[in-house]
Amino acid sequence: MIVFPAIDLKGGQVVRLAEGDMDRATVYGDDPAAQAMLFADAGAEHLHVVDLDGSFAGSARNREAVESIVAAFPGHVQLGGGIRTREDVEGWFEAGVSRIVMGSAALKDPEFVKDMAREFEGGIVVAVDAKDGMVATEGWAEVSDVSVVDLARRFEDAGVAALLFTDIGRDGMLKGVNIDATVDLARRVDIPVIASGGVKGLDDIHILGLHAKDGIEGVITGRALYDGRLDLAAALAMAGRA
Repeated sequence: MIVFPAIDLKGGQVVRLAEGDMDRATVYGDDPAAQAMLFADAGAEHLHVVDLDGSFAGSARNREAVESIVAAFPGHVQLGGGIRTREDVEGWFEAGVSRIVMGSAALKDPEFVKDMAREFEGGIVVAVDAKDGMVATEGWAEVSDVSVVDLARRFEDAGVAALLFTDIGRDGMLKGVNIDATVDLARRVDIPVIASGGVKGLDDIHILGLHAKDGIEGVITGRALYDGRLDLAAALAMAGRA
């Protein structure tokens, strides 16, 4: 199972939000590339990077910071936030990003996302962000009338690399991952699922690892790392046993 340390970007700084609220951001640093290298030094081979400003604006707002991370980090960078056009997708792959996460576009223009998934095999991750079981978009500012499972199933035959499932109510809150909902989704679709939202310690990594056989590909963790509640090297070691 893959552990993805998270670097969320707001105004060029490394931050974490509480429940996706831009007004509840905690700043953890002003050098994203240095943070990426700290994660690499701990053994991380994958990063999850989000342009938070881009999520709301609908286009890249932290390009320089993302490019600095890609240049510094020796592993694979997975990027999300405001990526909604072919030019965006092509540009980021050319810049060295390994996988691109698409959320709002997946709900509002699913055929476009399917086209990108087919064209860039193994490169597109669909974000399924949930609030009370329904899909949220536009940086989680809007909640749709589409269920998480219904959205996920639309992409089963499109060559999507993974589904990124986030329980918004737990994101950045250290409440623990919504294991039941995450595993239920993984069992109901034929696409690997990445868990996100609420990781608070090694127990979350251990339990998710037990469900790797159900289709859990990985887990994203942010605040627990920055607050010192989770040791990345220990999390990587535990995930490696899954």
